[in-house]
Amino acid sequence: MIYNKDERKTQIWLNGAHFINDIYTGFLNPIMPFIAEQVKISMPIATIILSCSHIFSSLLQPFFGFFADKMRKRALIFWGLLFTSIFISLVPASENIAFMILFIVLGSLGSSLFHPQSLGFVVKFSTSEVARNMGIFIAMGTLGYSMGPLLSSTIAQYFGLEKMPILAILGICWAALMFSCVPKFSHIEAPKAELKLGQALKDILSNRKLNILNIIAMLKSLITTSCSILLPFLWKAQGFSKMQIGIAMFGFLLLGGIASLLSPKFEKKIGTANVFYISMIATCPMMILFMLTYKTMPEISFGIYVLMGFITMFATPITMSMAQQVLPQYKSIIGGFINGFSWGVVAIAMSVIGFIAQATSIVPVLVVISIIPAISSVLVKHLFIGDKN
Repeated sequence: MIYNKDERKTQIWLNGAHFINDIYTGFLNPIMPFIAEQVKISMPIATIILSCSHIFSSLLQPFFGFFADKMRKRALIFWGLLFTSIFISLVPASENIAFMILFIVLGSLGSSLFHPQSLGFVVKFSTSEVARNMGIFIAMGTLGYSMGPLLSSTIAQYFGLEKMPILAILGICWAALMFSCVPKFSHIEAPKAELKLGQALKDILSNRKLNILNIIAMLKSLITTSCSILLPFLWKAQGFSKMQIGIAMFGFLLLGGIASLLSPKFEKKIGTANVFYISMIATCPMMILFMLTYKTMPEISFGIYVLMGFITMFATPITMSMAQQVLPQYKSIIGGFINGFSWGVVAIAMSVIGFIAQATSIVPVLVVISIIPAISSVLVKHLFIGDKN
């Protein structure tokens, strides 16, 4: 086992990498309505493009997680961060739609490479307080994701979309420094028995508790993704600027990051089940309040939206740490399922939801979506029936 000093140092570098990686993944949502107007595509088409981003950054994570658990190298965290920072930064400056989609795919693949191995490393480098370390790691990613909209909207507002590629420097520099500071596998643990993908997927997909946790992760991702993709189009139609939209999304995601930090403490005080219930149920009445206020009291509706970020992501670190404890031999693969596969499935659904919102109205669609986790909260009690599937 590594020394505590090395453990803390590695956690710091991993947390920083997660923060920086997710800055780039949060770039596109607030400025996509303006990019769509510039290249003359509709909201449903823009939704599909953003959905492709989530699909490539998320749906493949379990498979990259398998290779992360199987291989004896740290390569995925470095190449992942490089791909994300370089190619996502090129997207806003692309004048050709084909190149824009290519850069989105490559940048999203970078995020898909980075997350499973880094999630597995958080557990490997935790001699104790796994839930706390996971909460900090997830919070740093969420905080980075919240900074993305603020940064991209500010650059777009005052300097133009064509200036954004220079932001790739941050990710390139951190990846290079991290290469020297994150220990090799030989410094973590002895080689383990060879993993087989088919057996790993069978074990994971046949586990009752993991299935429930995956469903919960998908439903929470549905709220976050639908709000992040659809509401910027609503606000642009209402006349809000890039900067205002970016600030709103920053607040939503910032409070989500704070919720991830506080979640383990609340879990000790009110219990794991209650954290899940609050996160799954409370979003629905808040979305209804948003619907009642966004036209006549926009300032209040913005405040409600920001608070929804806290509630929506309240149970995220607990979901991840609980899932990885079910089958600890598959830490990275399970991290790919909870953090990635769930988002990928939601991204596929968003392709349809975008057309529905275009044909009907955005806010009522969001209210319907928020009802689904509230109803599905009945699944929570089954997480605590027995210890095995």
